[in-house]
Amino acid sequence: MNEFLLCFVPLFVAVDAVGVLPLFLSLIEGIEQERINKIILQSTLTAIVVSLLFLFLGKIVLNLLGISVADFMIAGGTLLFVISLNDMVAMEKKRYAVDPESVGAVPIGVPLIVGPAVLTTTILLLDQHGAGMTVLALILNIVLTAVIFIFSNGIYKLLGKAGAKTFSKLADLILASIAVMMVRKGIMIFLAR
Repeated sequence: MNEFLLCFVPLFVAVDAVGVLPLFLSLIEGIEQERINKIILQSTLTAIVVSLLFLFLGKIVLNLLGISVADFMIAGGTLLFVISLNDMVAMEKKRYAVDPESVGAVPIGVPLIVGPAVLTTTILLLDQHGAGMTVLALILNIVLTAVIFIFSNGIYKLLGKAGAKTFSKLADLILASIAVMMVRKGIMIFLAR
């Protein structure tokens, strides 16, 4: 259970479903509920397919390029730190121009649900905890995000704009801490060689 949480929590923070809730709501504004359900399904399937492809093919590409685990941990941790820092100081999450037919795939599925932070985190977790635990945590996080999106209006009303922003900033702070830990571990692996 402890190992599962070590996979689940960093991915939960990287996905930041509650933090992207206001943006999700603005993207679906004025769309009928039946279409919203299709958008949520499209975004969920897109996020799962893209993240699993990257999870298994990303490692092969890294090996072909001669990038070690330590290299990726340092680079990935640095990238996660920059992303979390950018999100912490930004006033609003980035807005995207959308095509009504593909809004579920882009930008909701990728990059809102599965963006650089999630992709980097999955590769690092794969190395630390193995494929089974990482895939389980990844899929559960994406499904949880879909559930949050299904109940998005109620959750946003409960949290309010200030509550959603506070939750998002806290998640960014935790992500920054995880990023620093990844860089530290990467440096320790590099020095141990």
